Amino acid sequence: MKSALDTNVIFYPIGSEPSSALAAREILREARRNGALVICGVDYSELLAHPKMTPSTLTQFLSETGIDAEFDTGRDIWHEAGLRYSRYSTRRRKAKTGSPRRLLADFVIGAHGLLRADRLITFDAGDYRRDFPELQIAPNKLKISQSQ
Repeated sequence: MKSALDTNVIFYPIGSEPSSALAAREILREARRNGALVICGVDYSELLAHPKMTPSTLTQFLSETGIDAEFDTGRDIWHEAGLRYSRYSTRRRKAKTGSPRRLLADFVIGAHGLLRADRLITFDAGDYRRDFPELQIAPNKLKISQSQ
């Protein structure tokens, strides 16, 4: 089973309180035992913004964890992300809650998971379930402290 990863799944192991980092590492280990782990270029770019991350640290981390970065997302992913982001934006305007609050990056990550993997591993499951209902999301229940 190929698992796409949301950026937050990687942020936990590198910068969270010890119990959250340990739980996130176990989720990654379990996913790796079940198949390939991938991130898209958006994840990679977001990871470089982490205060503990440098390009060489990120390259080493990805290598050690067996996570492949897929930079060539292609038109299909951008198209799907745009369609989903448009629906989300329309829903926000109709609800009179103002401008979109989520970033387009979330929709690229979701589209990447939908089109290039069997599931998406994220700690923001609710957002992805609403906008990508046919995408398998893991973990089903979050057992990590959300204090970060």
